[in-house]
Amino acid sequence: MDAGCPRLPDTVLFEIFLYLDHADVLSVGLVCQQWRAVARDEFLWKELFYRYYRVSRDVPRHPGAVSWYDEFQRLYDTIPCVEVQALKEHNDQVLHLSFSHSGCLFASCSKDCTVKIWSNELDISLQHSSNMRPYNWSYTQFSQFNSDDSLLLVSGVFVGPHNSSSGEIAVISMENFTLLSRVRNKPYDVFGCWLNETNLISGNLHRIGRITSCSVLWLNNAFQGIESENVNVVKRLFKIQNLNASTIRTVMVADCSRYDSPDLLLDYEEQLAASSTCPVFDLGSDSEEEEAKPKPPLEPAVQELPDAGGVPAEHGLQQLFDDIMEGRVRPAMTETELETKVAELFVHSRTKPPEPNLLPTDSSSKTKYLIFTTGCLTYSPHQIGIKRILPHQMTTAGPVLGEERRSDEFFDSLDHVIDIHGHIIGMGLSPDHRYLYVNSRAWPRDCIISDPMQPPPIAEEIDLHVFDLKTMKEVKRALRAHRAYTPNEECFFIFLDVSKDFVASGAEDRHGYIWDRHYNICLAKLQHDNVVNSVAFSPVEQELLLTASDDTTIKVWRSPRAVRIRQARRPRPRKLLFSWLMNQKS
Repeated sequence: MDAGCPRLPDTVLFEIFLYLDHADVLSVGLVCQQWRAVARDEFLWKELFYRYYRVSRDVPRHPGAVSWYDEFQRLYDTIPCVEVQALKEHNDQVLHLSFSHSGCLFASCSKDCTVKIWSNELDISLQHSSNMRPYNWSYTQFSQFNSDDSLLLVSGVFVGPHNSSSGEIAVISMENFTLLSRVRNKPYDVFGCWLNETNLISGNLHRIGRITSCSVLWLNNAFQGIESENVNVVKRLFKIQNLNASTIRTVMVADCSRYDSPDLLLDYEEQLAASSTCPVFDLGSDSEEEEAKPKPPLEPAVQELPDAGGVPAEHGLQQLFDDIMEGRVRPAMTETELETKVAELFVHSRTKPPEPNLLPTDSSSKTKYLIFTTGCLTYSPHQIGIKRILPHQMTTAGPVLGEERRSDEFFDSLDHVIDIHGHIIGMGLSPDHRYLYVNSRAWPRDCIISDPMQPPPIAEEIDLHVFDLKTMKEVKRALRAHRAYTPNEECFFIFLDVSKDFVASGAEDRHGYIWDRHYNICLAKLQHDNVVNSVAFSPVEQELLLTASDDTTIKVWRSPRAVRIRQARRPRPRKLLFSWLMNQKS
């Protein structure tokens, strides 16, 4: 067969290969000796790679790749894009998926108010289902396994009026699926998360005015019913003032000790080496030229306290009242503007200053970051707040209300704020906790928010931003492909997930999406019949991906390579003739 292959010049051969499907290219490589002679030519595969995947030529090859041939094959053969199973045990919208750290189990949450535990074997099967309606839950919305997979945190929403924001966190034992404890959680989209094996973080919200509030984050022991008679089971972590109807939501914890051994470094162009850290950065610009110009840092959500030479905040508050009473404030303030101004002045004199030197200094640091969405202009989440959790704060031992505070330290300040200039609809950490991925829908450029209860319109395109938590800077350009359509006031969370080499996200366009983290390219679209709310990679096998949808199904996706391997392992059915002979013999 090889002898019959027509002899073509390499240049012509290469142009043909550029227009062939890559599956055909690999087939040709098995048949044609001439193609095999050039099949490992690095120049040809490099050209094919950049053209086929439309990667910018200033992006180097993946640091773990041996050759361009292997890299082309990796992106073709290891993407979990083949549907192998559809799980239909839920009877309403499926909202969230989470794997255990061992990859042996995963949990799903749904509008049918159940949390289901699944066994990840050759064929995925349902192991347990817990109905949360007896606890007055409306639905389950989020789950997370603790670090040793012995406990499952489940977050849900209480039954209540349409504008109710109350929720609850339940802790379920994985040994016998019993309910160990329940913790109030407000607002419900704080979700909650594990800080360590036995302690979880929840939220509470206290209204101060019409658009001013205080978010309190609590550390809770998972075994409250057992230990509450002898030791503290709760402790207040932080108390943060919210302005302009904003609240703290979507809490997660990043472990700083992993930063110096990342799975994948994304700063291959060393974009950030020459720039210094700034407390807040704005992502509203679409212009590369404009980004190249130095920008003054924007005002952070929590401002710095006035120095000794400045005017004390109490005097500023008194001056404001005097100006109002004597008619010196022009133009006249609305009730909302007045409340915001008073709250800003009050927080100046009642806030504990941020921790110095936020960035971890060594890889052995036991410091963790509490990461959450927040805001300062309107109720829609448009900023990411970061607060350092020190080692002594990681236990419920000690006073319930935390360390004793002075009167001028009533609130805690944020250590770092990232301004997204848009509505944040999803966040996820890389497995090494080095990078934070953020789904957002951008606001119009140069928009002005005059009323915090009327946020700007949001784009249909979803931007996927990437931040390096070691340097607190954005890396790479935002990823795009997925879309969302609900307006601002109805916008909901779309969960994303990150593996060693890939990042995946749901979308409202009835697809899940997969990108390559190194090359910043979209690799696959995964079809559903309705909105895709959540995605989850297996933590031990990134060629396995789950997607959850409003169409009530969970789909299981594997890579072409994994499908071939699993099919080879399956026992083959006996041939009909052999079966007939055996029956006749018996």
